[in-house]
Amino acid sequence: MAYAAVISLKQTIERSRLGTSCTKILEYLYDEVSALQEVLKEFDSSSRAISREKVNDLDGQIRGAVWELEDVIESHCPNQFLSLFDEEISPGEEDDPPFLFLEELKQDIDSFIRTVDNLKKAYVHELQNPSHEEEEEEEDEKDEFVHSRPDESKIRMVGLSDQFKKVKNWLTNKLPRGPTPRHLKRTLALFGTAGIGKTALALKLFQDPSISSHFDRSLFVTVGPKYQLKRVLIDILKQVKNPDDIDEEIMLMKEEIMIDALKELMHRSLDDDKRYLMVLDDIWDNDVWFGLIHHFPDDNRGSRILITTRLREVAHTANADVDCEVRFLDKKESWDLLREKVFGEQESLPYELEKAGKKIAEKCEGLPLTIITVAKILSKSDKTTEYWNKVAAEKQNSVFMDAYEKMSKVLHPSYEYLPQYLKACFLYMGVFPQNYEIPYSKLVNLWRAEGFLSYVDETTNEYFAVKHLFEYFAVKCLFELISKSLVMIHKQSYSNGMKTFSLHSPFWYLCNKEAMKRKFFYALNTLADALAEEGTEGHRRLCVRNNVLFAIKDVYDWVESTSTVRSLLCTGPYHPYPVPVCSSLSLLKILDALTIRFYEFSMEVVTLVQLTYLALTFNGNLPSSISNLWNLEYLIVRRHLSIIGFGGNYSSYLPMEIWRMQELKHVHVMGSDLPDPPTEEEESLLPNLLSLLDVTPQSCTKDVFERTPNLQKLGIRIQLSINDDEPFSFFDHISHLHKLEKLKCAIVNPKIMLSGVVAPPVPLSIFPPSLVKLTLSGLGYPWEEMSKISSLPSLRVLKLRCHAFRGAKWVTRREEFPNLEFLLIEDSDIVEWSFKKKKKDIVEWTFPDIMGLEALRSLSLKHCYKLERIPLRIGMVKKIELVDCKPLSPSYPEWFKRFNYNLLHFNVHSSWE
Repeated sequence: MAYAAVISLKQTIERSRLGTSCTKILEYLYDEVSALQEVLKEFDSSSRAISREKVNDLDGQIRGAVWELEDVIESHCPNQFLSLFDEEISPGEEDDPPFLFLEELKQDIDSFIRTVDNLKKAYVHELQNPSHEEEEEEEDEKDEFVHSRPDESKIRMVGLSDQFKKVKNWLTNKLPRGPTPRHLKRTLALFGTAGIGKTALALKLFQDPSISSHFDRSLFVTVGPKYQLKRVLIDILKQVKNPDDIDEEIMLMKEEIMIDALKELMHRSLDDDKRYLMVLDDIWDNDVWFGLIHHFPDDNRGSRILITTRLREVAHTANADVDCEVRFLDKKESWDLLREKVFGEQESLPYELEKAGKKIAEKCEGLPLTIITVAKILSKSDKTTEYWNKVAAEKQNSVFMDAYEKMSKVLHPSYEYLPQYLKACFLYMGVFPQNYEIPYSKLVNLWRAEGFLSYVDETTNEYFAVKHLFEYFAVKCLFELISKSLVMIHKQSYSNGMKTFSLHSPFWYLCNKEAMKRKFFYALNTLADALAEEGTEGHRRLCVRNNVLFAIKDVYDWVESTSTVRSLLCTGPYHPYPVPVCSSLSLLKILDALTIRFYEFSMEVVTLVQLTYLALTFNGNLPSSISNLWNLEYLIVRRHLSIIGFGGNYSSYLPMEIWRMQELKHVHVMGSDLPDPPTEEEESLLPNLLSLLDVTPQSCTKDVFERTPNLQKLGIRIQLSINDDEPFSFFDHISHLHKLEKLKCAIVNPKIMLSGVVAPPVPLSIFPPSLVKLTLSGLGYPWEEMSKISSLPSLRVLKLRCHAFRGAKWVTRREEFPNLEFLLIEDSDIVEWSFKKKKKDIVEWTFPDIMGLEALRSLSLKHCYKLERIPLRIGMVKKIELVDCKPLSPSYPEWFKRFNYNLLHFNVHSSWE
């Protein structure tokens, strides 16, 4: 965790680079911290066989030193801020250089550098020179999980019968029809999260009589995270040759040629006209695979290599077939496994006990390791209905907590062996409640605001010159966490495949445990809970998950004596009553309180000048003093649910001082617009603003758009009044946003009459060619207006909701939408959709040899109740979803599949059936 602390300190130093008197001091400090970061990177490239206890201890000491210096620097920022913005400067003080405090900090900086220099040396020494005791400890640990041939006793496996059959057919040459790449015939990888049953499935296959009789020899070796290639080779050879012969040959070899000699010996031993099955269990690194695969003889006799791994990237390196991911158990399989582990062969159970047992099994979320661990605890407890109902009632009870604790030893390596730059990203997901769906946009924004993501791609050392491109790196981090089977995608979006995420409960528990241990965050429910634990002081982040009304005041009283808290995250259920917000958290950077309703805006908030992220629920207007938050990057204000009368646009304006907040990147203030910038101030510019959401047309002026030149995402919300017949002209100025990528425009109360949607004329103007995603709702355009957007060269996602376009017929020209990949039409009165190839030729749906929308990959049609015809062949579409489009012929899906050769998914759903 020292790595994330170093990145945060570097960004703190960068923000403090104002004025000339401190430049040299800060540059010197910045260079020293950058050198420290490079040293910490060596941890990722060090041998996995080292004992990490001492290294992690040094990591904690470095983290503490970094936090201490960051506290000292940031504690002066309020005074620094006042010295810059105080309008009443005494005579003779104008020439005083700013940041004189840095001269006073020189001793602290020198002390920090000396301390860190000593820690760096000790850190590197531990990486390169593990002690003799540690080496013995590693050997003992290795002996625990490196297996030779498994115990021949039969393994009873519950569930996964479908995957067992599939892999069994592959092992015994019963491959599917069609051409199969050569490496797929030889190697298959089972991958998935820890505890999902990969090893159990591999062992079951290994011991199956019909499989074992198919091969002349079968070998099973578990590699593990702390692998040594020499040890793996010896374990393989011991199952092929006489161990005494191996030891004698190895003793004659020199150390530097031992690995190559062992590889050659293994190759010769297996290349003896015998068909073999090689199972390599628990591979953690591509290096292991690359170090072995070329030395297994390719005998063309049907030998097979089966590997198991937690890492998707390893599985894809060994085998491109993504269908080898081991799935979670379904409800029935979960209950069958729990029942067998608790009751054995007992045939019948009381109905009420079985009912409670099924609820317990369901709360295990389909993970076999959780089910087995819970079952072991239950088998030693009272098997009464009353007790089981108590266990089933709440997941955070002692049974599940004990189970998660017992599972930590198995799950912890998944965290421990993460790259340095991913550890903070993973732990941060634990701040949200258990089983919480984490929105992609919120998670990425918080990561950025927290300051532990740098603008450097840690795998290529490429610096992102344009800082908003950092999202590329954030997405890359998310994909890596998913690839390592730590994070699950809960809902997918077409643009990047990620909409919401979740953590499996055992991993959520692991995050909270590690975060508490490393003072990364602490989850507070009540003061009593906080004080019951030792060492709660020094935590950088506090989470309030429930009991907000009674706990938060005590929380503030408790933290008044410490300046270490940087984030206050209220992640529990919505709380409709006000709570106090005091200024004792002077160094607070993140205040996420969307779940708490504020009746009045607390002026104490504007004294927290370190804030980079502010999220509140508040119905009033923001004060002009909000501009005091000169570091603020994310401003999010939601409105409390209230009844608003039909026929009025109840928008107000943000204070004019908002134009002074140069660091703003994301503004989402419901019911408030950006005012026109003051013309007399040339510096009224928001150069870093990337997202402006939920504004009305009043914000869409030429002056506003010209002063937000880097805007990438714009959301416009329109509420029509009863007599609103005047045309809107806000689209006229969209073209000024040359970097706009995402645009959403919605009329929230469209006037829907019997004849269709009646909307005020909103002429579609020329959109910027940079537009990638467009969402329109309730605007009621005729389909002929589609030509205004169909030529956009970068448009990949188009969503048309609630009669965005109206009319019975839409004719699409073949040259339109050159790069459109996803199309959604929802709640439309369209009857017929067809292609036009030439000016006079309408291509109807009965002609499958014509292709349109050539880039389209996914099509979704929902609630188009009148729809009768759509083109039969569309682009390279792979996924089609039809929801409540009943008039289409029942045989239409079969016809569509016939003429769309790339189609992988065709989902048809009807509310009437």
